[in-house]
Amino acid sequence: MAFDKWFNSQSRLLQVILLIIPFVGWIVELLVRLSVMLRKKDVVSIVVFVLFLVIGWGWFLCLIDLVYLVLKGHLILA
Repeated sequence: MAFDKWFNSQSRLLQVILLIIPFVGWIVELLVRLSVMLRKKDVVSIVVFVLFLVIGWGWFLCLIDLVYLVLKGHLILA
């Protein structure tokens, strides 16, 4: 699964559009974090994925990831 690589290869505008749409943004973040977890298989990736499942359903974390994406070019810890 290389969804994170596909997402990071897209233009910044498309990434922002995918994250800004409420339900689509949550699904995209979930797929990116799942992809990183399956590819890396390290403790940090697993913990970040589980935390996102538990508390990532709110709009606040999506907003933080959106701002971080615009500034740095990738999602936090992904």
